[in-house]
Amino acid sequence: MTPKKRLENKACIVTGAGSHQGKVGTGMATAICLAREGAKVIVADVSEENAKKTVQQIRSENLGDAEVFTGDAVCPEDCKAMIETALNFFGCLNVLVNNVGFGLSSSRSNTSRSVGITEIDDREWDDALDMNLKSAMLASRAAIPEMSKTGGGSIINISSCDAIASADHYGAPYSVSKGALHMLTRGTAAWHGREGIRANCIAPGHLHSSYTDHYIQEHRERRKKVVPLGIEGTPWDVAMAAVFLASEESRWISGVVLPVDGGLFAAQPMLGHDLIRGHSPP
Repeated sequence: MTPKKRLENKACIVTGAGSHQGKVGTGMATAICLAREGAKVIVADVSEENAKKTVQQIRSENLGDAEVFTGDAVCPEDCKAMIETALNFFGCLNVLVNNVGFGLSSSRSNTSRSVGITEIDDREWDDALDMNLKSAMLASRAAIPEMSKTGGGSIINISSCDAIASADHYGAPYSVSKGALHMLTRGTAAWHGREGIRANCIAPGHLHSSYTDHYIQEHRERRKKVVPLGIEGTPWDVAMAAVFLASEESRWISGVVLPVDGGLFAAQPMLGHDLIRGHSPP
């Protein structure tokens, strides 16, 4: 797509924006797409090496200012320092994308995947709440006062369709923490709207990214079958939705959860009906 420079001179932060295993995830794609639209971007990641790869990609395209911030998304001091870094480099903060999240591969526990409530591992539960909810709260808490000083800004939280349908993709800790992120989004929109703060949430569906490279082809084909559009999404689909929510084109949109899922959520009642009748998805 030809960039329209919809975010000219906007100062943005994207958390979890480093390259994952040398490939593109939602954070990296979002940072690049924001830069392509004219934004100045802080690429935040726990890995300096991974963050530098994203910055190098932005600079290789001559897209403008991009800087690295390395820190822990669940550390209050690091979140404050992240906001200060944006202010020091760019003089303001207009957009915050809370992309850091917990999945099976990021758990610190050695247990197998949790599914039901009775199978939840304590460490996995804490990890999910920290990474999927607390990280967004800490970053938003530090960002909102600075955004308010310049008339407001856009906060974009990256969630999952598992939070809407309560699927067992990563189990109860994942779905519950992502569902709480939806409420944090709505609360932020309601509590800080008078300060010019917009808060919205993107709920991706079945993406094929660096995190799903290990999926066997049979599993990927099953994922395609339950999606009305019949294809998997990519990190770039999420990134372009984030560009829209960051831009003035969405100036009167706040407090929404936007599924980016090829129609997966719309088809959920149909899938349940088919399961009850003993039919497999088409």
